[in-house]
Amino acid sequence: MKTNSIGVESKKAEILAAELNILLANFQVYYQNLRGLHWNIKGRRFFDLHVKFEELYNDSQLKIDSIAERILTLGGIPLHTFEDYIKNNKLQVGFNISKDEDAVNLIVLSLSQLLKIERVILSQSDEANDEGTNAMMSDFIKEQEKTIWMMKAWLEEEM
Repeated sequence: MKTNSIGVESKKAEILAAELNILLANFQVYYQNLRGLHWNIKGRRFFDLHVKFEELYNDSQLKIDSIAERILTLGGIPLHTFEDYIKNNKLQVGFNISKDEDAVNLIVLSLSQLLKIERVILSQSDEANDEGTNAMMSDFIKEQEKTIWMMKAWLEEEM
């Protein structure tokens, strides 16, 4: 069994890097959705949501960088073109969303889809004994589950 420089089996690292690239592409779409929500939100809740969406897109930008750096650490090459992002996207693309509830619903849907991708990676990284990727996915999942809970509370919906 051949391992890479961080001790992860080379074939498993290659698979993980490919899965992380799918996550990277979807995070890029999520990030752009958040930018659009931030720019286009209207109504009485504008001030609160405008700030919240900025907080979320800044957090996403940090996660995007972390994902790309993890791909590099595993020996892969991060996707970096819009064509690649769209080809690998599983998220709904938000277009001119200005209504508060529609915006928050898009975030919940997006995070739910990101969680599905992350759980696949978590399972694979666990099986590959890749603690670095495993810890990253665990952290992302924990934060995003909390954000979904908060957004659903804002929407006055049950989990």
